[in-house]
This record gives sequence, structure tokens and C-alpha cells, in this order.
Amino acid sequence: MSQVRTVSRVYAEVLSSVPKDFFDYDNFSPQTDNGENYCLTQKLGRGKYSEVFEAIHMPTKDTVVLKILKPVKKRKIKREIKILEVLRGGINIIKLLAVLNIEHLKVTALVFEQINNVDFKHIYLNLTEYDTRYYIYELLKALDYCHSKGIMHRDIKPHNIIVDHKHRKLRLIDWGLAEFYHPGQEYNVRVASRYFKGPELLVEYIYYDYSLDMWSLGCMFASMIFRKEPFFHGSDNADQLLRIVKVLGTTELNNYLLKYNIKLDSKFRESLGNHTRKKWERFINTENEYLVNDDAYDFLESLLRYDHMERITAREALQHKYFYSVTSDKHQHDVVSATSLISKEDICAGDIEEIEEESSP
Repeated sequence: MSQVRTVSRVYAEVLSSVPKDFFDYDNFSPQTDNGENYCLTQKLGRGKYSEVFEAIHMPTKDTVVLKILKPVKKRKIKREIKILEVLRGGINIIKLLAVLNIEHLKVTALVFEQINNVDFKHIYLNLTEYDTRYYIYELLKALDYCHSKGIMHRDIKPHNIIVDHKHRKLRLIDWGLAEFYHPGQEYNVRVASRYFKGPELLVEYIYYDYSLDMWSLGCMFASMIFRKEPFFHGSDNADQLLRIVKVLGTTELNNYLLKYNIKLDSKFRESLGNHTRKKWERFINTENEYLVNDDAYDFLESLLRYDHMERITAREALQHKYFYSVTSDKHQHDVVSATSLISKEDICAGDIEEIEEESSP
């Protein structure tokens, strides 16, 4: 018997009401420039699949950032460009300015606007209680926007968030693993970074949806309020699932597997053992207690659920009482602008070992 197919509780049919070329990246040919108008000034970072440079757009003298994609599967490159174009102008989403086809190098480069920013990974464990609420709220805006366009990010983590802390702006970056959501479609489970992988990926449930992003957000939020990085610290995928089970319980996992007819690898089952559900209060200490209250517990509980169908959606989360102090803040009026960011460490090698790239063509 096959796995039970589920359909997202939110934005399930958005792609059914748009023309096919809105999401058809297989037959997509992006409009490109030849790159002659850009002069590289310095190298900012590198990774397994790309390199990042600061550059000058000569006609305007604007400083921009070039993300040069190493030659990989063309389908993956076209997907990333298509998604960035769909999301262009979206709230708290990195803005794609241009696509370059550099023929003599046989590579594609993405051009992003660059402003002064900080990699969220460097500050997210040192934020005040209010700023924790504030930046999670700003991230939820980005997630709700991309989900409303029928797009799953599939790699939510601090490294893929950048902030201009001085001006209190946030942008969600790195859409290389993002994908369009079609109800009932089978999806590759080899996505996301290990510490932020939802249980559906670890048990190889192939009909996942936007709720995967909400689990990853939950892992990040738990790290922020408990000052524990990463919150689930597995050494491999099997150990990652074990770390989750030790907190959320074995019985609860078995109920999830049974509900959706998910067959767990026997090696996994033997290593999981029998663990009872832990109370969130167990993670409180004198250093983090000021960050946690009943609203924070309730919000975290709504995110870190085995059952993807029971997780709070980004749209629902924006209305959660945990954010009342943010939404009532008189200074909230213009925290989001059209200015877009890209991290100088967008693709630095530091997190590469955590990323499990898709294996499908």
C-alpha cells in the first residue's frame, strides 16, 4: 500500500489558476545580458555550486552582487531563475536584477542588488526578546508571500536569511532548492540542510508541501529562544530523526507513520528506541528564561509537529498572539521596503556539508 497523499491546507490550488508558463521552467528561456556592462571588484564567497563577487554596473556605477553558477544541471538553474522572477518584488524576498549569460566561461550569473547587511547566522542567537519576535515575524511575511505564489523554499535556515539590523530589514535568500507546489506531486526528499530537515524528509514522505518550511522555521525559532544551536543536532539523517524523537516522542512518530502509511527503514526503527515526549520547559535555564513565555511555547508547539497537516501555516502564524507586541508597535509602519539584500556569505563553504542536494534530474 502506497503512502497517503495529502494536500496543503493553504494555497493548494494557486498554480491551477495561472498559465502554465508561470511555473513551467522546463520550457523557460530567461532573458539574459552578456555581462559586458559589469566589472568585478572583489570575490565575496564561494560554495559547491557557485561563487559570489562584488561588481560595478558600469552604466549606472551601482554596486551589485554577482552569483556565478558553476556548470550544473541546466534544469536546476532555470528553476532558480524562474522562481526568482516570480518572486521579484515580493515582501522581504531577495530581488533579482538581471541574468547574465557569460559565453566565454559558459556560465550563468545572477545579479542582485547589494546593500550593507549581516548574515543572520551571526546574530540570531544574540537578539533581544523583542527582536526575536520582530525578525521571525518579518520572515513569516516572506514565507507567506512565496507560499501564496505556489513556491516552497525547502532550505530555510539562518544562513539563508540576511538582515540590515540598523534599518531593521530582513530578506530571505538562496532559492536554489525552491520548487513549485502541485498537489499530489511526488517530491525529492533530498533537500534542506540536515539540522532543519522536517521529519517528513527523514522518513521519506514524498507528498510534502509548504509546511516543510514551517518545521525548519520552528527549528530556528527553538534555537533562538533556548539559545541552543542547532536545536536538533544530528550527525547524519538517522541520528537527526533520533534527536527529534527524543524530544517529540516515539509513540507520536509511530502515530504519524501509521496515519500516512509511511514505511520506516528497519535500520531507522531499530535505532530510535522508545522515548517519551519532553516538555519544552526542560530546555529553560537562567540564561534563556527571559526569552520564553506561554505565547512562545504555544507558537513553538504549533511549528514543531510531526504531522505536517497540523502545523501552523505562515498566514496563520502572522496572526499568532506571540507577535502582538510587534504588530501593535507604532514603529512597524515601514520596516519593509523595496530594497533587497544579498549576503556576502550567501554561498560560503561553511554550511555546504549540511546541505543535501536533490538527486533528481
